[in-house]
Amino acid sequence: MELKVEFISRETIKPSSPTSHHLRTHKLSLLDQQAPPVYVPILLFYSPITDINPTKKSGLLKNSLSKTLTYFYPFAGRIKDCYTIDCNDEGATYIEAQIDSDMSVVLKERGIDLLLQLLPCDPLEKFPEPSAPVILAVQVNYFSCGGMAICVCIRHVVADASAAASFVKTWAEVASGIDIEADAVIYDCTHLFPPEKLSGLWKSFEMNLNALGPPEVVTKRFVFDGSKIASLRNEIGNIGLCLYRPTRVEAVSSLIWNALIAGDAENDEIVPMHVITAVNLRKRMNPPLPQLCMGNIFVVSMANSGAKTTSCHSLAEKVHESIWKINDEHVRQYCGSDAYLNVMKNAAAELGRGAFTFSSWCRFPYYDTDFGWGRPVWVGTALKLNKFAILLDTSDRIGIEAWIGLPKEEMMKLQQDPGILAYASFNPTI
Repeated sequence: MELKVEFISRETIKPSSPTSHHLRTHKLSLLDQQAPPVYVPILLFYSPITDINPTKKSGLLKNSLSKTLTYFYPFAGRIKDCYTIDCNDEGATYIEAQIDSDMSVVLKERGIDLLLQLLPCDPLEKFPEPSAPVILAVQVNYFSCGGMAICVCIRHVVADASAAASFVKTWAEVASGIDIEADAVIYDCTHLFPPEKLSGLWKSFEMNLNALGPPEVVTKRFVFDGSKIASLRNEIGNIGLCLYRPTRVEAVSSLIWNALIAGDAENDEIVPMHVITAVNLRKRMNPPLPQLCMGNIFVVSMANSGAKTTSCHSLAEKVHESIWKINDEHVRQYCGSDAYLNVMKNAAAELGRGAFTFSSWCRFPYYDTDFGWGRPVWVGTALKLNKFAILLDTSDRIGIEAWIGLPKEEMMKLQQDPGILAYASFNPTI
């Protein structure tokens, strides 16, 4: 479906106060360097309201964004090289558009190709030079019914999903007049994760699996209702004498993983499959890192299904064990050596042999993003990544929405899997 999008304005928003000279260079850590060369896209949909006119909304959003950029000043800069960001206050792109449709049309379909039309840029766009793209781009879409969608794209090199959530929530708080304590937004992680020369790392990922989304990749939204997840967790936790009960994310991940293994089986023989999981480190370090801090504060864990018969129970345990071992001691020892780079290179190689990646955005405060006209009725994303799943909370924060990208044939098998059919619904409306 093609939306009729009429662009109203396009401008550059700069920080309301100039960045001090001694803060002009922001150093990238090893974890920033290994972030994929994409934008992190976030789409926030808001119900129509009548007591704030669009002109007032527009002014409020732009003024508060300008103020927020004084805290997140690297977002208004440009990437200088693989080690630094020039915090030169060149600003963020800000676009306003009128959509000649009711918001209900988008929320009814919610296909990724439809959502991409609401973004300020292509999340997977490739640039000839690292310094070419803006780090932050925003598009505010006004629907004919009075609803709106605030769509944000942040370059992954400066923000993981947790940092992106902190940014939009802080922006909303500034717009609402809430006092901000944002001293911990800029946190220098280079002492924990010193930068390295990473020539060709992401080229290895692309070569091994076209990891950044070849055209034939199909991305679909699977919704796991909270009650179904509770049943799944109980079912997995009640096997044998084990008292282990998986988390929501572990249960859903194991169900998807089990379905992928079943779809990949050849002549009833299990084909081993690796699962790569992004693990947020902010609460795992001692002392914990600031929750608001920008940047990429995550590492990846790896789990292998093995060649024996699998079950959701055994796979959930493998996911749990791979995540559980990532603590302060492990991270400091692991990332202070060549081991982490070796794991990343192994991950690139495993992608070529059928690995699948999970990135959980659950429990991040996207649904707390209130600019003064209520919380979003729905939060989505729009990344077409191959053999990749992004997990988000449903609006009640009990269920999980899984955006899954697979080659067309593998997607068809996944949609026919008995476990997926039992616990998930495909792209339901709200």
